[in-house]
Amino acid sequence: MDTTPFFTQDTISFGILMLTLGFVFYTSTSKTKGWVKFYKYVPALLMAYLLPALFTSAKIIAPEWESVNEVGMVTKHSSQLYYVASRFLLPAALVLMTLSIDLKAVFNLGPKALIMFITGTIGIIIGGPIAILLISTFSPETVGGVGPDAVWRGLATLAGSWIGGGANQAAMLEIYEYNPKKYGGMVLVDIVVANLWMAIVLIGIGKSEKIDKWLKSDTSAIEELKEKVSTYASKISRNPSLSDLIIILSIAFTIVSFSHFGANTISMFLKENFEAVSDKSSALSSFGSQFFWMISIATILGIIASFTRLKNYEGAGASKIGSVFIYILVATIGMKMDLGKIFENPGLIFIGLVWMTIHAVLLIIVAKIIRAPYFFLAVGSQANVGGAASAPVVAAAFHPSLATVGVLLAVFGYVVGTYGAMLTTELMRIVAP
Repeated sequence: MDTTPFFTQDTISFGILMLTLGFVFYTSTSKTKGWVKFYKYVPALLMAYLLPALFTSAKIIAPEWESVNEVGMVTKHSSQLYYVASRFLLPAALVLMTLSIDLKAVFNLGPKALIMFITGTIGIIIGGPIAILLISTFSPETVGGVGPDAVWRGLATLAGSWIGGGANQAAMLEIYEYNPKKYGGMVLVDIVVANLWMAIVLIGIGKSEKIDKWLKSDTSAIEELKEKVSTYASKISRNPSLSDLIIILSIAFTIVSFSHFGANTISMFLKENFEAVSDKSSALSSFGSQFFWMISIATILGIIASFTRLKNYEGAGASKIGSVFIYILVATIGMKMDLGKIFENPGLIFIGLVWMTIHAVLLIIVAKIIRAPYFFLAVGSQANVGGAASAPVVAAAFHPSLATVGVLLAVFGYVVGTYGAMLTTELMRIVAP
């Protein structure tokens, strides 16, 4: 079936995404009563995420598609917008947002961030087998299958993705040898459920004060960090010159290029010298991921730069430029979401929704018990489910100075991803019908 969207050129798709962001920011800052009331309940970040999803669902643009020529030959195409945003703009944003970071204040946030991250991981680990148990009571065929077609083998790839990321997902496909022809269905579940959950998390950001009151959480450490960074920024604030803007971009993309160089070098070295890293079925294979090393290096170099005079470029708007990059990334993430696909494989989607609900409920229970702020719940969850591509986005939505927290937790996700996913899969194997 030909799935070609109306616009196939990335140059046009990018223009549509930028028009969308322009519309969101224009309306969200409007003094018109209707828009003021609307954005009181709907965060601008959510709109920047959902509108591109609607364009994809309406087949105006698409992250990937298939075209059929006159003789019936099928050709696969894909947009490079998300790749460019995640490989160039995301690390650049992380660098610019960490320039003004107060590392001591980040550590003063305490252990609740790590507790919520671990809770999120546990929620994924137990959520898979519980979802299979619940659904097998009334629809055993949905979670059944034998040999390479066994559903639990496919769900192993979801566990890898939702605890670690793409590298862990690929490792689980190799380890448990799920039928490659059916793998696309699991990728679809991953995209649909993870993106729906991210939308819910973003909605919560707009109501974070009410949620924090309900959780009876202590947000003083977070507010202190935000206040410190804001005070410092206002103290050194200046009207940026052309020279300032060029230097800010120079800092960001020089570090990005070095991060890519370092990531390629480290990844290649590890793969060539350590069999456990080069073997896709190994639990250590995620350390061969170039994306993992790129994000890690960019963040580390950004933190190092925050101890130098480069920190003063925050006064010229370094973190604001970083926020621009983050919003472009959010739009490209939203573009990957086709709402129509929710109904393509309802059985598998339902498993994913039950699984994610268990993850969410456990996070809420623990947050209530330890009185953790919604910030820790949201970022702890996204560091698992979304990984390094979306955890900093969610963290930065609270305040640019908090983006580093999202990255640090996402790095933990990469480290424990394959091990956690293997434990999840073994539990799913036991309970599968």
